[in-house]
Amino acid sequence: MKRLLMIAFHFPPLAGSSGIQRTISFARHLPRFGWEPLVLTAHPRAYERVSDDQLGDVPSDVIVERAFALDSARHLALSGRYPAFIARPDRWITWWLGAVLQGLAMIRKYRPDALWSTYPIATAHKIGHTLHRLSGLPWIADFRDPMAQDGYPADPKTWNSFKEIEERALRRASFSVFATPGAASTYRERYPELPAARLAVIENGYDEEGFSRLDGSDKAPLLPGTFTLVHSGIVYPSERDPTQLFRALRLMLDEGSLKPGELRVRLRAPAHEDLLAKLIDKFRIAKVVELCPPIPYRDALQEMMRADGLLVLQASNCNDQIPAKVYEYLRCRRPIIALTDPAGDTASLLRKAGINNIAQLDSAEVIAFELRGFLDQVKRGEAALPDDAFVMGASRLDRTRELAGLLGRLAAQEHIGRR
Repeated sequence: MKRLLMIAFHFPPLAGSSGIQRTISFARHLPRFGWEPLVLTAHPRAYERVSDDQLGDVPSDVIVERAFALDSARHLALSGRYPAFIARPDRWITWWLGAVLQGLAMIRKYRPDALWSTYPIATAHKIGHTLHRLSGLPWIADFRDPMAQDGYPADPKTWNSFKEIEERALRRASFSVFATPGAASTYRERYPELPAARLAVIENGYDEEGFSRLDGSDKAPLLPGTFTLVHSGIVYPSERDPTQLFRALRLMLDEGSLKPGELRVRLRAPAHEDLLAKLIDKFRIAKVVELCPPIPYRDALQEMMRADGLLVLQASNCNDQIPAKVYEYLRCRRPIIALTDPAGDTASLLRKAGINNIAQLDSAEVIAFELRGFLDQVKRGEAALPDDAFVMGASRLDRTRELAGLLGRLAAQEHIGRR
């Protein structure tokens, strides 16, 4: 069996990041395709919030090593302030030194055949490039999100560091992998001199094992007599701005198209609670929208399975991105309403899955019209559900098969093998 050294910051016991699922699932399924994973991650002290609930998802025979890492904002600040250079490209730049030293030791000890690193965070690709340069091992750079974007990062020096790391990854890695077709297309335009075959798409997915462990007997509605619409995950102030949704709810209440007690919008683990609470107060919708704290991963899956409907929020400034949670929504096979740009990758994915309840996130009037129609369709039993064949092809196992295919091409190109 060949070996793959996987460099990932987001890994259990980190809590609150859907990016964990991509690395866990690759590590779990790669042995089926002839690759043994070796995981190089960060010491848990670097994580703002930790939880043990997903540690059991990592197979016991997977080698996991945790390198020295600090969070500059928490460990290197004085009176809440710290020099910008110790948080560039990100607050975990100290992980670079610890991971390079530990990674070289892992390479000497386990003799992996290839490297794989995943962004976010930017330091992960910096580590991947350094280990690639020092060891000569072929490298796959995985981009769960685009890196240097217009206006992001906002600080020019940080943007330049992102751009430098991005360019090194695109030019030095054997393959650069993107999670959406739009992101891959953007990078093909940004780096037209690169062979198109070196830029690949491996989308996110859902892990069937996580669903198979749920309590199938608990199918009762979350709030009997009230339609519960669940959004699970972070509600970013810009990328998933709910202002027009909240305005639409106020509009529907005022017009009488939404009756008191008819609908509850549950925002599960949204972060940014202070901002959201102010918006809820502004539009006087506290009886319709509730903010709920984080819960263990499988409890969140169970909640989605019991919801009357599932809500997607994705602004047009993220047209090249698809929330990883959407794939779990599809596996739940519950009615879905998406407030997103119809021209973006999120809408395209949902239409392929047979979901057509889609409205722009930036128009309260359009949202109100689509939401009322969605509620009526569900009540009549006419709402479209995700297509079974499409859902079956979107599992994390299938995505791992795609990664194994890339690794096979890498092996053929590099003539790699156990030394």
